[in-house]
Amino acid sequence: MPRHLLADPAFVRALYERDFTVVFATAHDVGISFNRIAEACALKAERVSQIARGAASVTALATVERIADGLRIPGALLGLAAQPWEDTAVLSTESHHGDDPMKRRNLLRGALAAGLTAPALAALTAARTDVDQTLSPDVPQDLADLEAAAESYGYGYHGQQPTRVLADMVTDFTTLRPLLTVPQPAPVRARLCRTAGQMAGMTAIVLHDLGSRRESRAWFATAARAAAESGDGQLYAWVRAREAMVPLNYGAPKAAAGLADQARHAAGTRPTAAATLAAAVAARAYALNHQPEQARAALAAADALMARLPECERSDTWLTYGEQKHHVHLSHAFTTLGDTGRARESQARALELSAPTSTMTRTLLNIDGAACSHHDGESEEACRRTAAALTGLPDGYRTGLVRRRALDLYEAIPAQHHHERAVRELRDVLAV
Repeated sequence: MPRHLLADPAFVRALYERDFTVVFATAHDVGISFNRIAEACALKAERVSQIARGAASVTALATVERIADGLRIPGALLGLAAQPWEDTAVLSTESHHGDDPMKRRNLLRGALAAGLTAPALAALTAARTDVDQTLSPDVPQDLADLEAAAESYGYGYHGQQPTRVLADMVTDFTTLRPLLTVPQPAPVRARLCRTAGQMAGMTAIVLHDLGSRRESRAWFATAARAAAESGDGQLYAWVRAREAMVPLNYGAPKAAAGLADQARHAAGTRPTAAATLAAAVAARAYALNHQPEQARAALAAADALMARLPECERSDTWLTYGEQKHHVHLSHAFTTLGDTGRARESQARALELSAPTSTMTRTLLNIDGAACSHHDGESEEACRRTAAALTGLPDGYRTGLVRRRALDLYEAIPAQHHHERAVRELRDVLAV
C-alpha cells in the first residue's frame, strides 16, 4: 500500500472501521488494479470488485489478516496484532522517505479521529518511544521554534477538540528526536531536554483528560526523564505534581499524595508555580484520603505560596500557575472537605476567570458546584445540575475526567435515592 495513503486521515479511518469498500476503491484509484489486489490477498478479482463497489463486504478475521499481509497494511491500523513482516518504523511518526511534519500530523489526526483506539495508541507510543530512547546520560540548531511551540501548547485547548491538540503536539514532539540524537553543547542539550519534558508532560495532561491513564503515566515517565536530564528542578517538580493528578482523579488518593509530596520536596520552599501546584494537589489528595488536617495545612501552604508567586509565573497556562487554576484546585479541595461556603467562593471566582472556550474546566467547576448541593442535602438538585452539565458538552468531551467526576457524584448518592427521577436521569446520561 502506498505510504501516502497510510498518512491520509480518511483512509486511516476506513482501515480502523474495516471499511474495505473505501480501502479497495481508494487503492484502485491510485493505480492498483483489482487483479493485483486479488492476487496479493488470495481473493477472486470479481469479489474484490464487488467489495470496492459496496456489493460485498469483509467480515471474516482470516480475510482481514490476508488483506493486511497482502497489501502490507500495519496490523495496528486494522485492530490486529503486528504482522511478522512489519517494520515497526511504519507506525513511527519520524520522517521517512520524504514524509514531512504535515503528513505525520495528518496521520496522527486520522488515527485519533475515532478516539484513543488501538491504532491511535500505537502511533502515540511510537512517537513517545522515538524520543524516549534518545534520553540517555551521554547524548543528545535552532531551538526557538520548538520552544515557542511548547509555550503555545501551554495555553491549553482554546476550544479545540483534545484529540486535535494531541495530534499536533505529538507531531511537534517527534521533531525533537533528530536534535537529541546529535551531540550538542551542554546548554543546548539542556534546553532540548527541557522542551521535551514540557511537551511530554502536556501530552500526558491531554491523555489524562481523555481518560487514558496508562498512556498518561507512560508520557509522564518520559517527561520526568527529560526534566531530570535537563537539570531543571522546577520542571521535574511540575511533572510530578501534574502526574499526581492521574491517581487523584481516578480513585487512588494515597498514591496521589505520595507523588505530590515528591513534587513538593523537589520544588523546595521558594514561591514557584511548581511548588504552589504541588501544595494544592497535595491538599486535594489529602482531602480525598480523609486526612482533613493535612489537607487544610496544604491549602494554607498553597495560599501562602500563591500570595508570593512572581507575576511571571501567574499566567493562565499548563506550565504556570494563575489565580484561575488556584481556585479550580481550591474548589475541588473544599468541596471534598464539605466546606461548601469556601468551595462556592472559589467556584465563582474560577468561573469568572475562565475563558468561555475553557469547556472542560467550566464543566468540572459546575460538577463541583453540584457536589456542594449534594453535601448540603440537595441531592436531586445536584443530579439535575450534573446531568445538565454533561448534556451541554460538545462531542468528544463527555469522556475521561469529566465523566469520572460526574460518576463520583452519582456514586455518592445513597442507594435509597436511586429511584428518584433526577438520579435516574443522571444515571441514563452517564450510560450513554
